[in-house]
Amino acid sequence: MASSEVENGSEFKVRVFSSSSELLESLHGKWGSVKKQPYPAMYSSVYGGITLDPAMMVIPMDDHMVHRGHGVFDTAIILDGHLYRLDDHLDRFLRSASKARIASPFPCSALRSILIQMATASKCKRGILRYWLSAGPGNFLLSPAGCPASAFYAVVIDEDFSQRREGVKVITSTITMKSALFATMKNVNYLPNVLSVMEAEDQGAFASIWIDEKGYVAEGPNVNVAFISQDKELILPPFDNILSGCTALRLLQLAPKLIEQGRLKKCKNWKSYSDGSQRGC
Repeated sequence: MASSEVENGSEFKVRVFSSSSELLESLHGKWGSVKKQPYPAMYSSVYGGITLDPAMMVIPMDDHMVHRGHGVFDTAIILDGHLYRLDDHLDRFLRSASKARIASPFPCSALRSILIQMATASKCKRGILRYWLSAGPGNFLLSPAGCPASAFYAVVIDEDFSQRREGVKVITSTITMKSALFATMKNVNYLPNVLSVMEAEDQGAFASIWIDEKGYVAEGPNVNVAFISQDKELILPPFDNILSGCTALRLLQLAPKLIEQGRLKKCKNWKSYSDGSQRGC
């Protein structure tokens, strides 16, 4: 039924699916018109395997990650069919899970194996691997005590990305940044991040940057911030109140080589004010 008919007060009849096969047929109809499948593979511990059928890439509504936001996630880039720095991302993933008090249904080695097998099954050469750990399905209560087990989900996203070689416009965000506990935990409660990005888009900017209550530059909604000063010093905000981005950490690892080459003089984690002045920490 057309939306205009609903708005005009006409009776809105909701279809009742009499069987799972009928529902699946409807879902397949939705995906049948898509020229290129953007999600070539998904893993779910709920049904215990990998699916290549986009119509089956769903999670239960009573999963506490859905209705309570009790879940964490992380990502890894797929480049030329290889998972880039997967172990670093998995380590951060499990640190986030520990802070969120979610026990993984599998040891780290099994999580790693699942992700590698899924990436292989997807046949994706360039994209993003995103994965979640949830308190799990079970009920619609606030406490996860009634959930039988935590749940692990993962999706391969076929996405062609290129290195940005030009400057971008950023703004200072007016959205309140997260507290240290939630900022350092990569959890699924991303509403402040979403509103921050939308704020930037409204002003024609690439991203918005959070400034903390003391006036220090913090981070963006899904990016870390780094500066190269006029004295060739690489400066990053400390990670005590923001997410320790794996890319930022890798940058710190590679910086000494640039210092040896004379392209940088120093590399440090300093607090930087929004006016450009700096303070040691």
